[in-house]
Amino acid sequence: MSKILIRGAKILGGEPQDVLIDGETIAEVGTGLAAPEGAEVIEADGKLLLPGLVDLHTHLREPGREDSETVLTGTRAAASGGYTAVFAMANTFPVADTAGVVEQVWRLGKEHGYCDVQPIGAVTVGLEGKKLAELGAMHDSAAGVKVFSDDGKCVDDAVIMRRALEYVKAFGGVVAQHAQEPRLTEGAQMNEGIVSAELGLGGWPAVAEESIIARDVLLAEHVGSRVHICHLSTAGSVEIVRWAKSRGIDVTAEVTPHHLLLTDELVRSYNPVYKVNPPLRTERDVLALREALADGTIDIVATDHAPHPHEDKDCEWGAAAMGMVGLETALSVVQHTMVDTGLLDWAAVADRMSFRPAEIGRLAGHGRPVAAGEPANLTLVDTAYRGPVDPAGFASRSRNTPYEGMELPGRVTHTFLRGRATVVDGNLA
Repeated sequence: MSKILIRGAKILGGEPQDVLIDGETIAEVGTGLAAPEGAEVIEADGKLLLPGLVDLHTHLREPGREDSETVLTGTRAAASGGYTAVFAMANTFPVADTAGVVEQVWRLGKEHGYCDVQPIGAVTVGLEGKKLAELGAMHDSAAGVKVFSDDGKCVDDAVIMRRALEYVKAFGGVVAQHAQEPRLTEGAQMNEGIVSAELGLGGWPAVAEESIIARDVLLAEHVGSRVHICHLSTAGSVEIVRWAKSRGIDVTAEVTPHHLLLTDELVRSYNPVYKVNPPLRTERDVLALREALADGTIDIVATDHAPHPHEDKDCEWGAAAMGMVGLETALSVVQHTMVDTGLLDWAAVADRMSFRPAEIGRLAGHGRPVAAGEPANLTLVDTAYRGPVDPAGFASRSRNTPYEGMELPGRVTHTFLRGRATVVDGNLA
């Protein structure tokens, strides 16, 4: 069992301390710790030390779309971004709607070992929204599924959604809703507003998201269950979630890094790298999302890492796939939009990107304090770093990032999964 001494790291941005890792566990935290014989010493030099990040919304594409991503390449990307655990969405081919498929994804994560992979099960068979999937069997499987989502599609049938909420309540599960009223978004290509009108692109109205969120928080209240809102993107959605929480409804919500930074003005370039679901919204929405993440109305940051092969993005706007990769840039975007602006401190970032995602997903061993006796799932970050985003260096199989060439702060130098380094000096171990 190896011993590692991280010397002079700012835990959650506090005063420099030393952290001794012994095997899979943090053995000691303090100042002036002596390195045990044979221990590896990492001079942190005041770098930031966070608990390993947890992403509640990742698309790993395997099985079925290994041309976009695999569990191996996706978890390598996650480790590079400081993540020690990711929740893998169910819209694979075949769909993760049975115990067999979720166990396959879970076992692939175990075999590759770059981060823990917790599969998300589909709510309905084939994501078709007509019949509940094997929720109980997926929960009882080796994968122990607790989060269910038809992400990529909305569970738009209110009866099906109610039944799902009732079913998962029995074992403390949660339904994660992709809030998109399908009839209101037929043919939609971008946010409905001034820019869509000027460009002549089909508009995606904010109410298509907000109406589903309003319905689902009321359903969750009615049945006394948990509902989680995926990739919340509008100021109106923020107000609905804020109202629901004020009533004591058990609702949580996530925001993506790209919705904290980018706006629909970028679509004027017609570059399909900016095509995403839900679409980039207005500056007013971006500011409302930042404020809501800061005050806790939005609980977590989730990447919605959505890799696509070159040919699915290097085409005309109308034919392009929706989605962006995000695992390797998420922490930098959050530093840029939330920390450097004074909206969050690093302790709050740890809450939004580690503690709370693990809590919502009921994921044991992650989102734990940096303290003696805790699992050594850790991320060391050089927050002083500034540099342009170069997708050529990504560990992900795909390169569809909206940040190419943009100068962003922060760089993950080390990631540890239960005491084993998965990233060393910025490179995959």
